[in-house]
Amino acid sequence: MSASAVSFIHDLRFADLPAPVVVQAKRCLLDLVGVAAAGSQTNLSRIINDHAARHYGAGPGGRGARLLFDGRRVSPAGAALAGASTIDSFDAHDGHVLTKGHMGVAVVPTLLALIDDGIEADGRDILTAIALGYEIATRAGITLHGTASDYHTSGAWNAIACAALGARLMRLDTARTREALGIAEYHGPRSQMMRCIDHPTMVKDGSGWGALAGLSAAYLAADGFTGAPALTVEAPEVADTWGDLGARWRILEQYFKPYPVCRWAQPAVEAAVALQRRLGLTAHAIDKVEVVTFHQGARLAVRLPKTTEEAQYSLPFPVAAALVRGTVGAEEIGESGLSDPAILALSQSMILSENESYNARFPAERWAHVVFHLADGTKQQSDPAIARGNPENPLDDRELTAKYRALTLPVIGPRRSALIEAEIAGLCESQQPADELLTDLFLPLDIAARRNETLPGAA
Repeated sequence: MSASAVSFIHDLRFADLPAPVVVQAKRCLLDLVGVAAAGSQTNLSRIINDHAARHYGAGPGGRGARLLFDGRRVSPAGAALAGASTIDSFDAHDGHVLTKGHMGVAVVPTLLALIDDGIEADGRDILTAIALGYEIATRAGITLHGTASDYHTSGAWNAIACAALGARLMRLDTARTREALGIAEYHGPRSQMMRCIDHPTMVKDGSGWGALAGLSAAYLAADGFTGAPALTVEAPEVADTWGDLGARWRILEQYFKPYPVCRWAQPAVEAAVALQRRLGLTAHAIDKVEVVTFHQGARLAVRLPKTTEEAQYSLPFPVAAALVRGTVGAEEIGESGLSDPAILALSQSMILSENESYNARFPAERWAHVVFHLADGTKQQSDPAIARGNPENPLDDRELTAKYRALTLPVIGPRRSALIEAEIAGLCESQQPADELLTDLFLPLDIAARRNETLPGAA
């Protein structure tokens, strides 16, 4: 690893962060907390939390780390696994186009697990660590995609960022930091992303296992386990990607999702909604929809999903849901949407095809357009569209806050939701341990509900 990368991992301070990076770190954290709250309601989250509680115990006399919105204490590695899996279970978290995947989903749960296990950190430390994690993860994802022929899930490379966070917070020396990154790269899950696209299940994007592998790598390196080099960091051919650490802030290049479905489906959703609004049509006026997109988007071919995982890794279903209900949210990818006959009928009618110019632009750009086959026998075509929430067409703070509230209010109630929102907003003002934020993130949901009802001023 280059000396500059070692310095960045261990020497980055809050004062080094440009103001837009601080703002973005808070936006990423707020968005991920909202996604985690929604994800806590999934079967995937319930199963992985129970698994962590049974098999990743804190150990004799160990403090351990609490599970998000659950409160049970497990090992920090188990908490990172469960937290990242919970976020991954509700596909509304941020990402980066060149990585074709996600950073914060593993970075934030790993960071929270380390702090909850006893490593002291104030609000500024948290924001600095988040920025660090995004910079390492994004570059690791870009370099791994550029040097490996297989298309791997995010866990393959966000493991490296989790190891970097562990090395920083545990104050490993330069040599052991290098070993930690090498172990994480070697053991990060090189799982097959397109297998989950073609056959959607709870394995999702591998980020839970990336968090587990990355934090475990840091612990192993601290004990003397070896694994260097991490070729995605040290190989000469990737030097350019790492040479701008601290100068180019990749966290500012993240996209935020307006809908909890695969990013590849969202250009088609935007195209369909825009055309529907332009024509002033109800879904009943549409016999079928033809979607023209890029190859990977067309692989999201599930038309009659039976599970939320199938709904999240579908293109026809969210397009149909948006046309029928005007939105795609938690209800649409849950039981309500999965049993809606109007959504299912329109989804089943969907025709998917590829466009070579769209293929050529992937992954840096993702495009789609749609053609409505109307009940009166005519056809209407949309303009080409991209997903909303990219740096060039961002979700503003109002939209991102509305998304957070929509995801948290049904789960943790208005008081706790507002407390977390305020605590995140104030992180850079505080040099005290973030105990109140941790309490509100880890409080079990049943206790949280009673607390929300009984605290003075509860809404």
